[in-house]
Amino acid sequence: MDEEGKARKARIEQQQTWVDLQVRQAMERGDFDDLPGAGKPIPDLGATHDPDWWVKRLVEREHITVLPPALQLRKDDAELEAALDRLGSEREARTFVEDFNARVLRARYTPVDGPPLITMPRDVDETLAGWHERRAARRRTAPAAPAPERRRRWWRR
Repeated sequence: MDEEGKARKARIEQQQTWVDLQVRQAMERGDFDDLPGAGKPIPDLGATHDPDWWVKRLVEREHITVLPPALQLRKDDAELEAALDRLGSEREARTFVEDFNARVLRARYTPVDGPPLITMPRDVDETLAGWHERRAARRRTAPAAPAPERRRRWWRR
């Protein structure tokens, strides 16, 4: 066993020197130059272990907003008119409002998790009437498209 232990130790030392040689040669070739993150501190190096670290990074990287259903519906209600104004047809707007109302009703009949739900369903016809008014006002105030410039011939430039 003594010879076996010596052989194992020699093999490990040879491996370490081989690895060191490979790293040194790569450094001389410049393989480690201009790597992404060069010169920047390693994130969370001194932090304690958090089992949800990957979820938090995903939320931060993808700009995901995670809100309780009641707050998400409040936010959607506040942004509903702006979202409707980006739609092009009445059918799309009607479907959008009906989907919003369905989500509100679904949240009303599920157990409360978080803050209470105070968002009410929207009247589809009233909301669409407002959408039509805003759309007509935008069309009235939209500037006329400028006349296209005459293209100059390449020899007259």
